[in-house]
Amino acid sequence: MTTVCRVYDSYAQARAAVDAVEGAGVPASDISVVANKHVSAEHADVDEVSGATKGAGIGGALGGGAGLLAGLGLLAIPGLGPVVAAGWIAATAVGAVAGAATGGIVGALVDAGVDRDHAVVYSEAVRRGGTMVTVRTRDEDAGRIATLMETYKPIDPAVRGAEYRKTGWQTFDEKAPPYRPSQAEVDRMRANWPG
Repeated sequence: MTTVCRVYDSYAQARAAVDAVEGAGVPASDISVVANKHVSAEHADVDEVSGATKGAGIGGALGGGAGLLAGLGLLAIPGLGPVVAAGWIAATAVGAVAGAATGGIVGALVDAGVDRDHAVVYSEAVRRGGTMVTVRTRDEDAGRIATLMETYKPIDPAVRGAEYRKTGWQTFDEKAPPYRPSQAEVDRMRANWPG
């Protein structure tokens, strides 16, 4: 099995990528989504105090149907804070937090085969408001799935990491507080500003 991981600046891009990957025959059990909790504020009425959704389940509120996105729930992952997540990588990261391993989200990604430098940038991108989609696929299908996911314009981890470093960032810090929605929006605009 090969792991293909991408991070998108918008939840809509990530959702389209998940829909496409599911449409290509990848089972929901091999797809994982981890989104900054503030993504939910754009799409659902979330109670800030309890972290609980009002009314429909978070997956339904975020547009999930019967597939993977219907299983979205709120989790706490060190360095990311409260996240909206579903799937195997989220379970692995939470297991790491519970003492099964060390490294939280970065460790879970690296253990799954994601390049460490990319895992660090991807984790920081989620902390700053992005949505990560991680797919386990057969080795022979990995190129096709990666190409399909690229269609939805994920971040380039080398470019985004360089942008972060220009502001003094050095690496993902599990102890850093999660970004507030306004900080995340400014950061996304800065990263996508032409020139």
